[in-house]
Amino acid sequence: MRSLILAIDQGTTSSRSILFDRDGTIVAVAQREFKQHFPQPGWVEHDATEIWQTQRATIAEVLAKSGARASEVAAIGITNQRETTVLWDRASGLPVAPAIVWQDRRTAESCALLKEAGHEPAVTASTGLVLDPYFSGTKLAWLLDNIPGARARAECGELAFGTIDTWLAWQLSAGRLHVTDPSNASRTMLLNQRTLQWDEQMLELLRIPRACLPKIVPSSGICGEVTLDGHQVPLSGLAGDQQAALFGQACFEPGMAKNTYGTGCFLLMNVGGEPIASRSRLLSTVGWQTQSTRYALEGSVFVGGAVVQWLRDGLQIIKHASEIEALAASVGDSAGVVLVPAFTGLGSPHWDPYARGTIVGLTRGSGRAEIARAALEAIAFQSADLLDAMQSDSGRALVELRVDGGATANNLLMQIQADLLGVPVVRPKTTETTALGAAYLAGLAVGYWTDTDELSANWQVDRRFEPAISRDEAATRTELWRRALERSRNWAMP
Repeated sequence: MRSLILAIDQGTTSSRSILFDRDGTIVAVAQREFKQHFPQPGWVEHDATEIWQTQRATIAEVLAKSGARASEVAAIGITNQRETTVLWDRASGLPVAPAIVWQDRRTAESCALLKEAGHEPAVTASTGLVLDPYFSGTKLAWLLDNIPGARARAECGELAFGTIDTWLAWQLSAGRLHVTDPSNASRTMLLNQRTLQWDEQMLELLRIPRACLPKIVPSSGICGEVTLDGHQVPLSGLAGDQQAALFGQACFEPGMAKNTYGTGCFLLMNVGGEPIASRSRLLSTVGWQTQSTRYALEGSVFVGGAVVQWLRDGLQIIKHASEIEALAASVGDSAGVVLVPAFTGLGSPHWDPYARGTIVGLTRGSGRAEIARAALEAIAFQSADLLDAMQSDSGRALVELRVDGGATANNLLMQIQADLLGVPVVRPKTTETTALGAAYLAGLAVGYWTDTDELSANWQVDRRFEPAISRDEAATRTELWRRALERSRNWAMP
């Protein structure tokens, strides 16, 4: 009888389920997209019920595709889009409002008011985060303020809050499990990153009732059982998508880093067993909690691969996302065109919710190819900005950058990234490292894998991209990028 691990990978645009074997090899994948809602400028919402429906469908589909029975699943791990905020009725299990997505900027003004009142230093000291609409805390506060009766109902325990991991665990367990792990909790702006408990001062500052919060459980550990086709299967892994990818990339030693190229780009560096306070406005975040806790520095790019979707759906200069590499490679450079994709503001290290997208350097000779190349360069420039800040904060020089996510299939983008960073960019054979990390965390908890040495042995290189330009040329390109970046700043100030 086969024994497999089921990873539930709930992302910003699709829900997926992946089965892995002991070698960390994918046995089967199922995926379903779901609708994105943009009710007002700067607002992004999901239907949490649709998320659950699509996720449940992929679980059934992946078992059918693989020919595996539910009894062959040794454990389940969940990884998820982080910060996205769901508030639901405990009795019915139904959301009381649309989920507010991590990209949503509706709480920019309330964050600005908290900054003006001088609260940010205390917020950062406790949570490792900055005051920004990105995080769940102000999103939850907005829901409690704007849904009639919600705050009173939350205070008496009738409503439950969760990020997507919590929402899925609740649904999978028919309401028995209201849980989250420290990696997800550290993205809410409500967790004290040292005690790994909900922070009373943050709850008071944002007026969040403790009664609506989930229980915090380890990232790797059996938190309960769920029913899968009549069989009880341990739910034993929980991690936010980026921390799961760091784990799946086998970045177990301090100083190892990975960058995920998805809708956004997320660069994380393992910094060991103690959090590091960033001087560069990076985030200090919990990496994972197994038998011990590991912390990470993180830089977040809000628009990474999403800029390619915009070229396809907004500008319509390509029909399929896969076309961008050939189009961008048809010119030797962008001919001075710089695209800053600050469509939902700028993330770290800038943290400007009022920045907006811009294209500068256009001439009569600029065309589709130059804009396409500038879009790829923008993804790489944003990630390079993060790495510069991260190396400064950690005092560690990066030896290589491990990469994953859908956009890593673009060889031109990976080469541009290596050129700008001046270190090798390494793409593994298994690029589904987010789901793999969730599988590893779940499997370790039930003894499916023995230790991290066994996991490290599974990691294999697909291709290394070596820097091919001089550091002077890289500096010249970076200076042009920074000039363009300044022109996007504070554009939408009220």
